[in-house]
Amino acid sequence: MNPEKKKNYIDLTSRIKNNFKDFSEGQKLIASYLLKYSDKAAFFTAANLGKVVGVSESTVVRFADFLGYEGYPALQKDLQNRIKNKLNTVSRLKKTIKTVNSGESILYEVFHNDMDNIQKTMDNISPESFNKLVEEMLNANSIYIIGLRTATSLAYFMGYTLHLILKNVTTITFGVSDLFERLININEKDLIIGITFPRYTLQTVEIMEYAKKKGARVAAITDNIMSPLAQLADVSVFAESNLNSFIDSFTAPISLINALVTAVGVRRRKENLESLSELEEIWEKYKIFY
Repeated sequence: MNPEKKKNYIDLTSRIKNNFKDFSEGQKLIASYLLKYSDKAAFFTAANLGKVVGVSESTVVRFADFLGYEGYPALQKDLQNRIKNKLNTVSRLKKTIKTVNSGESILYEVFHNDMDNIQKTMDNISPESFNKLVEEMLNANSIYIIGLRTATSLAYFMGYTLHLILKNVTTITFGVSDLFERLININEKDLIIGITFPRYTLQTVEIMEYAKKKGARVAAITDNIMSPLAQLADVSVFAESNLNSFIDSFTAPISLINALVTAVGVRRRKENLESLSELEEIWEKYKIFY
């Protein structure tokens, strides 16, 4: 890639996000598959990809053109570049999991699954989106964090840790009956961060829609661009949550939240030293810790 092309380069995820609202149903199916299974799709012909997704070869070719690629081979090359630095890691992981399935404890399979989720999140994270969300958090008058059902734990953890360094944080989680009332005063100077992973919680989406209509800035922590929250958000950051079980893996989302809170803390290091020192005195005075 020459310097000029690199300068103007737009990655696949950004192309999909920028054009999503104009996709046909068939194009949405292709986009979803590419984002979830890029390591497989990178080596599919247009015909093979169409067969797997359930659309025609010509639909796949037109999809590549629609995204601004010079044909399907250019899209395929972009996919291959996206995975070339992680393929060996993924291959080793699959080999390890195969060994685990042949006689070792499920304990190690789950551990490796979580490692894979963190690795994929690292490989695919957009630094631009990450930094933009950090700026939004620093500049907001008030921050509202919402996570319902299984995402309650994520929202609570983010709200608790963020509240240690920012005093304008409100957490809205499962069990709060006055969800919409809590947002009655939200405005364009505020930020709401919605957290949801498949299966997406309808009420989280509805609350985000309400906040957006009130003029608030909207951010999403979710799994990919096809998430309903990502379609609403001004900025989205994505984390993997796949687990071959009846529960989700929140290891990667927690790591992403750790990174966001840490980044905010570093940017406010002087103020944080003062407030955390005061907290330490309170904890010591009232014997909070054993």
